[in-house]
Amino acid sequence: MELQSSSLQRMNEISSLDDLTISDKANSTGYPDYVYLNAAKIFQNVHVEKPQDQRLVGYGTLTNLPMPVFEDEKSQRWSFELAFSALKYQDFLEDLMIDSCFYPSNPTHDDLTSLVVVMLYDFQDRKFQPRLCLADEEEIEEVREVEKSLNSFKTKIAASLARCRIKLDILTIDYLLPETVRKKQERASTLPLYAWVNTMKTSLEDVCSSLVRDGFVKVKSITELEGLTFCQDLHCQDLLGFPAHLRDDLCGMELFTDYKLVIQDKSRSLAAHSVKALMNLDDDVIIGSVASGLTIAHMSALTNQNTSKIFVCGVKTKSQQEQLQHFFTQMQCRNIKLIPDTFTDIDPTNPRLQTAKMVLLLPPCSVSGVSNPVDFILNENEDAGLLQDISRGSISEDKLNDLAKHQEQIMTHAVKFPKVQAVVYCTCSVYPEENEDVVKKALEYKFEGNKVQPYRLSPPVLPLCSILEIENASEKCFKLEPSETNNGCFVAVLTREQDTSGTVSVKDILARAAAKGLLDGIETTKPAKKERRKSKPATQTTLVSSETQGRIAEFLKKESEEATDIAVRPYISSNSLFRESKANISIPPKGLSKAIPSMSRMSPVKKSLSRSSTTERHYEHCRSSAARPRLEEMYVLKPVELTLPPVIALSHSSYVCKSKSPPHLSCFHWKSRYSIPRNSLTQTSSTNMSKHNTLQTSPAKHPRPWL
Repeated sequence: MELQSSSLQRMNEISSLDDLTISDKANSTGYPDYVYLNAAKIFQNVHVEKPQDQRLVGYGTLTNLPMPVFEDEKSQRWSFELAFSALKYQDFLEDLMIDSCFYPSNPTHDDLTSLVVVMLYDFQDRKFQPRLCLADEEEIEEVREVEKSLNSFKTKIAASLARCRIKLDILTIDYLLPETVRKKQERASTLPLYAWVNTMKTSLEDVCSSLVRDGFVKVKSITELEGLTFCQDLHCQDLLGFPAHLRDDLCGMELFTDYKLVIQDKSRSLAAHSVKALMNLDDDVIIGSVASGLTIAHMSALTNQNTSKIFVCGVKTKSQQEQLQHFFTQMQCRNIKLIPDTFTDIDPTNPRLQTAKMVLLLPPCSVSGVSNPVDFILNENEDAGLLQDISRGSISEDKLNDLAKHQEQIMTHAVKFPKVQAVVYCTCSVYPEENEDVVKKALEYKFEGNKVQPYRLSPPVLPLCSILEIENASEKCFKLEPSETNNGCFVAVLTREQDTSGTVSVKDILARAAAKGLLDGIETTKPAKKERRKSKPATQTTLVSSETQGRIAEFLKKESEEATDIAVRPYISSNSLFRESKANISIPPKGLSKAIPSMSRMSPVKKSLSRSSTTERHYEHCRSSAARPRLEEMYVLKPVELTLPPVIALSHSSYVCKSKSPPHLSCFHWKSRYSIPRNSLTQTSSTNMSKHNTLQTSPAKHPRPWL
């Protein structure tokens, strides 16, 4: 009696569980005819072709079929998900066709086998219930014939399925999948939907207010997402997360149809924000591939539309160019330039690209860290052939080597651009061959000549929000492991090494300063012989000259030490760095308050220049300068203080130290050196110092003091 009760309970459990579920499935009564036909074409291109001696079912000779035309995004996703689900269970479905005698008893043409497989999968998925066809639905003859044949073998197919479960002692056929594939399938059901705010059309505040008006509730953590909720991402401030089951509802909202919110995987937003963290206001960016155009649009939204340009490589056909231009117009992107050549075919010395300081690389990868591969491939316009390896839970060694070789070529080519100061490399792979190994080989590239500095691997420029992220950052790379809240991601940042040669002469420094208009009214050339005879005695001139040279050498040494300290200082998080910089920067004068930008817009690299050690050294320098006699101030200190600080900053080739700061920001840093010690100086010294500040840093005389 107990055995019978146990068996009955087990049968109830089996009947109550869904064998398989396709996310966002149309309904429990199946799909329209055209979805089955499109899924069959996709399956025909990506199915696993077995050796002749192991082949039980034939799939005909048709290969590389053209991708079908989809009516809308929903039907496209249904078709790909159905094909991918059938691909994961290809071996099982073939055995089911043989064991139930369906395949031997129905001598259909082999070219229709793909249609039989995808319809058989859906037939058992809806528990062999009949499909409900709409009255206005267009009928496709091949689909109706296969459906009729499957219905006639319904009992035998169900019995064969039951025998398989009993034989393998499994509740659902999900357990036939490799463990890695099964875990990805489980994570995909809870993976949040990410969308970034298009700041070219709206603002984050307006979007949040609109969502609240529509009944959404903002929560603090991504783990609290359920029902009508959303939250703000911790790594990217313009990124919002939503529950996955709201996809259809969100796609119909005005915020999404008007491209104010754009759905995209979080890994791509991390790559775009990594570039943004290193940029100045007028830097140009090179993006090595087109993909779907979503990352390009996001990068455009993060940059200044008037001063920065984004060069996109690999737009080969005219139709692709027109499609992208139409999309960018809808997104209101105005600073994107399309280049037909592939990235590796572009000459690094191309004059058109010499203004580019950043390169963003998103090369094709194995997508092994993605839990929802169908959504990712469709969003990023990736190769559908990746589904074959993903369905098996691993990638073949030959294909992995081919991908790594291509990634290495792209990465090595990126570091050849002489004017580029930083390269951001991002993949969605968990294999070291596609991540750390590619970066290592790029760093080993030998540059010709001594004019171009090599690259180094820099610490992450994104906030570190967990202990695991901090541990991964010890390798100077940003990693996200696949989880229930995000897909896997790898981001590496390469920056130029600092130029520590120190070969810039004082004469060159003064010449540059004069060319930039920093020496107004100051004579830098040698006087004529007759004038020199009338000047002060040679002994005094020699003393002044030697003292000037000594002060210049001392200043050069201090600047070199400061730059080295800044270059090697590890980056912890943008928030902590912002707080530290904010605490050490003095309050600017009232006259310059309007010209100084918000500190939140400054990149972490630029914020690190305002450190307490630098301020203290300049404080001591200013206090000692104020106590010297007036004669020495007039003939020696005045030109040194005016010219050397801004010019020396240009001698560092590292992009971290040589940030191309905007004019008003540079002026702010220059004046802040004297704003701290004013209260501690005597009244006479303060008066003299204010005179020097008025003369040296007047924005009216020098609208662009230095770059």
